[in-house]
Amino acid sequence: MPIEHLNPDGMYKSPVFSQGIIVPAGARMLLIGGQNSVNASGEIIGKDDTARQTEQALENLQTVLKAAGGRLEDLVKVTIYIRQDADLRAGFGAWMAVWGDRGHPPTVSGIRVAALTNPDFLIEIEAQAVLP
Repeated sequence: MPIEHLNPDGMYKSPVFSQGIIVPAGARMLLIGGQNSVNASGEIIGKDDTARQTEQALENLQTVLKAAGGRLEDLVKVTIYIRQDADLRAGFGAWMAVWGDRGHPPTVSGIRVAALTNPDFLIEIEAQAVLP
């Protein structure tokens, strides 16, 4: 049974996020821990650049998805933590460049925070996916 995206009548219908998603019983779930702008060499990419940090975090997220046999379309929940002084529009632009015009977007929550685990981090993205 496939996942079901809910965008009920009487609510805003966004191409960027779904209002709710029903995950079928017995689905294979992937929980992806907070991804940030650290590359495979342990370097922080894009210091002071929200767009570049978001791009790296999304690259990391896609690497985890691929390792589990998944893809972006399998995401059902994305939580974005963004430092309160970071440019949300730049991060959103980077997300949309990766997501593109795919249908059935995941549910999305954005949370502004005072700081992340490293003072140079501007953004962190965690996610959940239902794998094929």
